[in-house]
Order: sequence, then C-alpha cells, then structure tokens
Amino acid sequence: MSSLFSIIIPNWNGAKFLPTCLDALAKQTYPTIEVIVVDNASQDGSQALIQKQYPTVKLIELPENRGFTGACNAGLEAAQGEFVTLLNNDTEVDAGWAAAVVDAFQQHTEIGIVASKMLLFEKRDHIHTAGDYFTVDGRAGNRGVWQQDAGQFDKEEYVFSACGGSSAYRRSMLDKIGLLDDDFFFSLEDIDLAWRAQLTGWRCLYTPKAIVYHHLSATGGGVTASYYDGRNLIFTLVKNYPPELWRKYGNRVLRAQFQLFWEALRAWRGAAARARLRGMWAGIWRIPFVWRKRRSIQQMRSVSIEYLESVLWPPQSKF
Repeated sequence: MSSLFSIIIPNWNGAKFLPTCLDALAKQTYPTIEVIVVDNASQDGSQALIQKQYPTVKLIELPENRGFTGACNAGLEAAQGEFVTLLNNDTEVDAGWAAAVVDAFQQHTEIGIVASKMLLFEKRDHIHTAGDYFTVDGRAGNRGVWQQDAGQFDKEEYVFSACGGSSAYRRSMLDKIGLLDDDFFFSLEDIDLAWRAQLTGWRCLYTPKAIVYHHLSATGGGVTASYYDGRNLIFTLVKNYPPELWRKYGNRVLRAQFQLFWEALRAWRGAAARARLRGMWAGIWRIPFVWRKRRSIQQMRSVSIEYLESVLWPPQSKF
C-alpha cells in the first residue's frame, strides 16, 4: 500500500490561482494523496470556489489571517500523511511531482526534508530555487535563482533547506523537532525549521525530478516580505546559530547584518527599504523573547560543528 502524502496549501485571497494549483494536483501519478487548503479568512470567494468545484479537497477555514505559519501549522496538525508538504497556492506542479518527492523519502531514510526544483511560472526554463542555502555569515538564499535551467541542477544533492513554497517533510521528523514557529508569521520559517532539522541530524535532499512552477511573489513580497525578512533573519540567528559558530564567524555575521542595514538606509526613500529597517529593529527589540527558545533548541543538537559547517553554503556533500 502506498504511503499517504498530505499536501497543505495556505490560502489568503488566492482564488485566481487555486484552480491551476488544484487541477495539477488532481493529475498526479502518485495514487495516495490528501489535499488540504487552509484559508486565512479570505474575502475573494476562495472558500465557495473550493466547496463547489473541488469537493474532495479538505477545507479548513480560519477565523482570521494567521499568516503563512499559522495556516501551515493548522494544516500540519490536521494532516494524516506519513509525508507532508507545504505548497503555495500560486504554483503548478508537474504530474510526477508527488511521486518524486515520496520516492526521495523512501530511498533515503536519513532525510527529513525534500526540496523540489522550482521554476518560474511565466519563464519555465529559469530557476526560482534548487533548494535553499544558509551562509556562515548568516544569510539565506535560493540556489540558482534567476539562472537559466541548463542542467546545472540535475543531480540529487544535500542542501540546507527546502523553500517553503514546496517544502516536504517526514512526519516522524516533525514529531521530534516541532512545526513552524508561529512567531515568524511569514518568511524564513522554512529556514528556521531546517535549522532544527540539521541540528538534530536530519538531512535535506534536493531532487530535480520534483518540478514545481511558481508565480514568484504573486501572493506575497514587496513591503511585507521586506519587513519579515529583516526581522526573521535576526530571529533565526538568535535561535539557531550555535555558540561555536558565533565564536568562529560572529564578526562576519554582524558585518553582514550591518551591510543589510546600510543598504536599506541608503535606499531610505523606498518603501521596501524602510520596511526592512523596521523589521530589523523589531528583530533586535524582540531578542530577549526569542532568546528563551534558544536554550531548548541548542540542547537538541546531536551533530558536530564540522557537520554543520559542511552543510552551510557552499554545500560540500553530494551523491
């Protein structure tokens, strides 16, 4: 019997994207799929659309907008699958996507996360991400972003994280390390969860066979993303970056944060730049609150610093 694969789609006023997303899921070659849409109190008729046109989809209606993390966590708590994935509502997956993700989990027992090859929806020969990275100086990013897909990411590789727009998780891993951090609300919640996975020895595998097309920043981005990017990167570093790495690379981390601050300050007239500065200030102000989580996370660590350095950018371990 095939393992159940649960697909969780957070939605906020995404009715114009949902048919493309849900129709693609209906065409999957993998036979045992559970689709859950968690709606963040949409006002565009998303709920009625799902109920009328997609009766087999499980709809969870939240009374207010709980952000990406709140919606995803509600879906993760309701999901029954051995493997679960978060999928943006503005995506279209290849027919063999689910089968490729499940196969990766079944072939590699050491992995707790699977990263898909995400391509741009309107420019399908260009890459959005081939797995995400985290640098020793404390920056997160998408591997291969904006590059033309010329086969340079056609091998399975260990990466640091999967992009939250199509990140897949082993349920047994989530049972041990927990779900997304609701304090993040939106942005870098995937990197934060990947840190907990890496600290406890669960690896992330990028597989090029799992293909997703993504409308980049169709339901997020701009000022909102800039604010949460600035704040949540500080949250991530405070919570997860081990003391040994702080001693070794702390100066680089602080210089990188100052550079981000200076770049935003120089672009002060732009709304996104001002939002980034507000986010960075909010992150600094909340360090005492975030610090409370740090002790338990660092106590979870079961891997060496050498291992962590090997999975920070650039990745060194490949198949």
